[in-house]
Amino acid sequence: MVTCGLLTSSNKPVPLRRVAVDACIQSFVADVSSELLYKNEESDPVEAIFTFPMDADSAVYAFQARIQDTIIKAQIQDKKEAQEIYEDALASGQSSFLLEQMSGGDVFSCSLGNLPPGEEAVLSLRYVQELPLEADGATRFVLPAVLHPRYAPQGWEEENVTAGVSYVAKGELPYTLSLSVSLQSPHGIARVHSNCSLTPLNYTAQDQTAAQVSLAQSAPHDRDVELLVYYARAHKPSAMLEPRMPSAQAGTLMGDPVAMVTLLPNIPEAALGQSQAGEFIFLLDRSGSMGCPMDSSTGHPLRIDSAKDTLVLLLKSLPLGCYFNIYSFGSNFESFYPQSVEYTQRTMADSLKRVQSFQADLGGTEILRPLQAIYGSPCRDGHPRQIFVFTDGEVGNTQEVIAEVQRHHRSHRCFSFGIGQGASTALIKGIAKAGGGVAEFITGQDRMAAKVLRSLKWALQPAVTGISLSWELPPGMEAVPLRPDPKVIFQGQRLLVYSQLRGQPQAPESSVGSVTLQYTIKDETFKDTVQFPLQPQEGDRLPIHRLAAKALLQELEPGLPSGSEESRHRALEASLSSGVVCSLTAYVGVDTRQGRPVQGPLRRCPIPLAGFPPIPRVMKDYSSIDSCTYKAVKLDHHRRYWSPPHCSALEKMTMKLARCEMQTMPQAVAQEGASPLIKLVSLQNANGSWGLDSALASALGVSETDVKGKMPSEGVEPGVWATVLAVVWLHSRSAAQREEWELLEIKAVGWLRSRAGSISQLDKCLEAANALLGCSVAAPVFGL
Repeated sequence: MVTCGLLTSSNKPVPLRRVAVDACIQSFVADVSSELLYKNEESDPVEAIFTFPMDADSAVYAFQARIQDTIIKAQIQDKKEAQEIYEDALASGQSSFLLEQMSGGDVFSCSLGNLPPGEEAVLSLRYVQELPLEADGATRFVLPAVLHPRYAPQGWEEENVTAGVSYVAKGELPYTLSLSVSLQSPHGIARVHSNCSLTPLNYTAQDQTAAQVSLAQSAPHDRDVELLVYYARAHKPSAMLEPRMPSAQAGTLMGDPVAMVTLLPNIPEAALGQSQAGEFIFLLDRSGSMGCPMDSSTGHPLRIDSAKDTLVLLLKSLPLGCYFNIYSFGSNFESFYPQSVEYTQRTMADSLKRVQSFQADLGGTEILRPLQAIYGSPCRDGHPRQIFVFTDGEVGNTQEVIAEVQRHHRSHRCFSFGIGQGASTALIKGIAKAGGGVAEFITGQDRMAAKVLRSLKWALQPAVTGISLSWELPPGMEAVPLRPDPKVIFQGQRLLVYSQLRGQPQAPESSVGSVTLQYTIKDETFKDTVQFPLQPQEGDRLPIHRLAAKALLQELEPGLPSGSEESRHRALEASLSSGVVCSLTAYVGVDTRQGRPVQGPLRRCPIPLAGFPPIPRVMKDYSSIDSCTYKAVKLDHHRRYWSPPHCSALEKMTMKLARCEMQTMPQAVAQEGASPLIKLVSLQNANGSWGLDSALASALGVSETDVKGKMPSEGVEPGVWATVLAVVWLHSRSAAQREEWELLEIKAVGWLRSRAGSISQLDKCLEAANALLGCSVAAPVFGL
């Protein structure tokens, strides 16, 4: 037999040749069509199996195949029935295809069976998804291409959805990936950024409300493709009403109009303030995969190093009087203290030294056990518990972890951060939603600290209570919410609300509806109202209905394994009527046009992805080996799958991780390669002040003689002078990273105003600091 193309580990050729994606982004909703072109160049029929990632909030709603000139539309069925239809078709020699959602919700498997020799087939799937709003106002669209092996904890091997996936060195995949995007928004499209090269933005409307853009070349397979879309005008509360599906029965989800309302609560800063109380628990992933770079291209920091820098900023930004603890986990877990301790100068300094010793050396990704340990420790009265979880999110027991967070949701808030390409969106979003917090993803050029510190600001905000939504509709109509009312509200966070509108208005031409969000902060009540016309917008693709169905299914999914028959029936009905795949359903299609069955032995061909294979199971038991041995085995394992053009980058990573002595180095040495911001911040005291010494002078980039010699002499404390210098440096040298140091500056200014002898003393210090550092920071920085 003659083979061509890439061979899998079992010496079988890969039939996938091209992946072509067309996306239509309308403001913050993406409707995506993906085509997979297969060609069987073997002498026998093949079964090609492609396992790929997808955002957990994506709603797959259509699937079809084109074989020769025939289009075969797949039907959504009960999953067991769909699998039986597919297997029966394989056994009878008929070409068939199957699309199913794997356990966890963010991995799909696409199978094409009995593709005859020499024949081509194009499989097409369509999905819609909500797009997140970034801190800088951008709407982010991600086309997932990276699927890391999911770590399966002991006893969960059967849940490992990536166990059968092949992985090869990047640059060796025989199929290409293309992406074309059309953009539409009444806000006006200002610009588009990407982590891949793009064609110039082509406006297709004179008012710049529509545009097109594409990848300039085939996307690399070792990274997710990310697009950041910036609109010309700020996002505002809005509502979209979508018409019913004509063929659906009135009263059902698809048979009634559905409204999607976007709310952006504008909470006054005066009402927010900042709490000085709280228990802050940081849970950091130290599994082997955290030793990988943030991005596959060279020059990016390791995930573990970026996380360590972020922990430094977090520890420095905590308020005096709060409580904290730090956990790290891999195959096992550790905590700095048996229970959370009070935040003082001593506990902060001790914790910083221990953070600097962190390496990605704890083996697998056992996140459930440390969470159980945290929940098993008593909460502190008057100090609301806030948990920050940092992980690259590659686990097999996702639903079990989410369920554990959900069980304890009344006792804490959980903020989660997915680090690097391929982090599980199901896990990261799931635990944040269950814990009443916010999920963030940090990839490529993103600075982890900026997103994490934004979440810390939210965690320090007073709790928003009495949250409710009310709908005002004309007589004869009622709103049926498809997603529960929001449980938490944060300043600047967007809320999406879906509701099915039943009935008919008595005067359709002039009817208007509205929805009001009401909430209370510190005994003060606020209201935000959005009005919208009740004339649905035209369209036959119904993306809002699909997203509403997905929202409903996500609410029902966690309880399905052990839930009531009524919940299962409701989920099945919503999935089958909307076409949105869930854990209970799958798409299946069979080519019945063939006059005779496909002949020959069927060859099974898993489609590989670029990346590292999982480390052998024996190495996941970290307890029996030392950290240097684990690193050596892991890096040797990675080296064998890294393509030659990148060996030099790997060698650098190897040298960095192999330095086991770093684990015992003092803090000052470990900080030697830190960024200028981290060098300065690491010197700040827990009360917000800085000390006047040589370390500060070095961090400021001036001599110790000048730092001490330029200090105003009229009764100025050395600490006051040092702290003014540090704050001025932050504003003049690190203004672009303001979000990362804003909280610790608040502590510093508060300390200054309590210690400075007079306003004029602060004014003199500011004038002298500007002269020494060669800048012009204004007095309002210190509230002068």
